[in-house]
Amino acid sequence: MNHIADHLRDVFFNKKTGRLVYRRGNILKYFFFQKGAIIQVKTNQPDERLGEILYKLDRIPKEAHANMESYIEPNKNLGEVLRSRGVISEDDLAEALAHQIRESILNVFPYFDAEIDFQEHEGYDGEVGESQTSVPLLIEYGIRRMQADQRLQAFLARRTPVPGRKAYAYLLTADEKDILEKVNGTDMAEIILRTLTIPPDQFWKSLYLFYCLDVVVFEAKAEETRHESETAKPPGGEPRGDIPPQVAAVLALRDTLPSMTFYQILDLPRTASDEDVKKAYFQMARRFHPDRFERKLVADYKDHIDVVFDAITNAYRTLSNKEARRIYDVKSGSASIQEDVQDAFHKAEIKFRQGKTLHGQGRMDEAIAYLEEAVRVRKDKGDYYLLLAMAESKIPAYVKKAEQDFLKAIQLEPWNPEGFVGLGLLYKAEGLQTKAIRQFEKALEADPDHFTALEALEELTGSAKKKGIRGPFGIKLFGSKKRKK
Repeated sequence: MNHIADHLRDVFFNKKTGRLVYRRGNILKYFFFQKGAIIQVKTNQPDERLGEILYKLDRIPKEAHANMESYIEPNKNLGEVLRSRGVISEDDLAEALAHQIRESILNVFPYFDAEIDFQEHEGYDGEVGESQTSVPLLIEYGIRRMQADQRLQAFLARRTPVPGRKAYAYLLTADEKDILEKVNGTDMAEIILRTLTIPPDQFWKSLYLFYCLDVVVFEAKAEETRHESETAKPPGGEPRGDIPPQVAAVLALRDTLPSMTFYQILDLPRTASDEDVKKAYFQMARRFHPDRFERKLVADYKDHIDVVFDAITNAYRTLSNKEARRIYDVKSGSASIQEDVQDAFHKAEIKFRQGKTLHGQGRMDEAIAYLEEAVRVRKDKGDYYLLLAMAESKIPAYVKKAEQDFLKAIQLEPWNPEGFVGLGLLYKAEGLQTKAIRQFEKALEADPDHFTALEALEELTGSAKKKGIRGPFGIKLFGSKKRKK
């Protein structure tokens, strides 16, 4: 199987620099990466070229689009020429480049038969700008909207998934987290499927998503030995392919330690509290403390286990000590955490506004991409989750995700009736009448005059009817105006 998500996983988590060349029929694309981050794309597909993207986003006038050839200069990027001539702003260019990356990558997710090759490069400093696109979010969104393919089962069935890192587990739905709980590091994927009642296609897509987000890794089997497992040697021994799941996790972490910060080692954000640091350390200790391994394994892999646990301990000792953490932050270039946080919040607000505009235009796929990036930074914003859930509820493949995000919006803003109404309409559309009624009743507890809640209850149970209101974003959500009293 040769699929884009698998290659994105490899490039991102191994922090590679270079270009990923994609060929399929007459399609040719180059994706450029800097230390795992995607920074630029070149494509021969007309609809994905920068001029078309800018025009589609209404960032250039019709006249400029019709005369795009006049802006082409030798050895200069089109975007920079348009910016230097005052046709577009710096923000317009950044938005269009991010949009171009998303479109170019997401358009190749349906295919499993392309030629994909990664070519290493020393770096692109001074040649391209900083990435504004999250590779894990591209992976998550691309896999969700693609159709299941029998090659996924062939790729995954006889592999044994082992719990990986949790950094991107927040992207999973509640149902997917239930599947993840079945991953124990000993059962092959096809065995895990037999313990579930979900459709096989849903399981294989979910497991592939886990793998591409590094939430699970795979134990090598004799017939499917991963390269790193084949070359791993216990001290004084020969290469072996039957590495136990616990050791596979140790080796995977050991290989990435040199490029990880203390925060990344403990799977923590830089704003983590002292209690968060303590909890993260104990979770890691339960997995990687030498006493957690069988005596024979410790003897064979002692050096690797010691290196990993020493790194975990060192990270904990530094981050749990206020002065040591302050010094570490200064030396690692993160002294201005508050400024970094405020900058991130500002960017999240921009993403939210862009998502709101796209939602109003009915471009739900694109709106979801922007809103996912907004909630990734602002997990405390109920209105972000609400608009995301509203967009997701319009796409059948995202119904479960929409339910999860409506619930998150309700948790953050229990006083806001719109979350209850949105979830009620979702349940109503899915034929879950009892659940829908309960949500509409909760909405009326927050706002007794809410039109849509009253109208829906009238339809479902026969209650009184009123005329609607506007939602929290200044856009028409579920009705037109409040009833006069």
